[in-house]
Amino acid sequence: MNNNLVIEAKDLTKTYQMGEVAVHALRGVSLEIEAGEMLAIMGASGSGKSTLMNILGCLDQPTSGAYHLKGVDVARMDDNQLAEIRGRQIGFVFQNFNLLPRTTALRNVELPLVYSGVGRRQRHEQAIAALELVGLGDRVHHKPNELSGGQQQRAAIARALVNHPAIIMADEPTGNLDSTSSAEIIAIFERLNQERGITIVLVTHEANIADHTHRIVQLADGVLVNDSRNGST
Repeated sequence: MNNNLVIEAKDLTKTYQMGEVAVHALRGVSLEIEAGEMLAIMGASGSGKSTLMNILGCLDQPTSGAYHLKGVDVARMDDNQLAEIRGRQIGFVFQNFNLLPRTTALRNVELPLVYSGVGRRQRHEQAIAALELVGLGDRVHHKPNELSGGQQQRAAIARALVNHPAIIMADEPTGNLDSTSSAEIIAIFERLNQERGITIVLVTHEANIADHTHRIVQLADGVLVNDSRNGST
């Protein structure tokens, strides 16, 4: 057994019932990811890449198949157990940032710590440190509408980092950004991976973003069709 595996998925399927029609989003996907990898999941719209990330991130459960996260069988956990393991192990970054609009960057980043029951002073210190890590130390009291798109995504990354997760799952994290901001965001992910050893899983349709990762997994029609090491890293 490989003790360095953080993600071990075997024959994952996911079927959604849309009225009388069964939609097969995943059709037997198997995937292993080692600690410290930086991996891209690619595929056309409807290929199953976001469904796969939702299962790997414990936001959803497979219809069938086995899934172990850091050796723990999560495929049959209930919602409370899934929420607990998400809070301890995984940070999430989304295309639309998902920041609360009327709340400062600092308060947005503190939110996961509030849910984890961390005291006010410690919350404040950890959130400040996370914002400084992504270059927003001078923007902690700014609200999202006072930040550029790239800065909003930096705040979202800080929020993902604040609980010190082993894994960050990012779903199209550069999808709403210009090329300059996209390059800055991918550089942050690379730094977190190289300097902090955080496992990074990126869902992206952008080849130039995927080129920064160690490995590219491609899905088509719910099937894993290619899994290759990236020679450019």
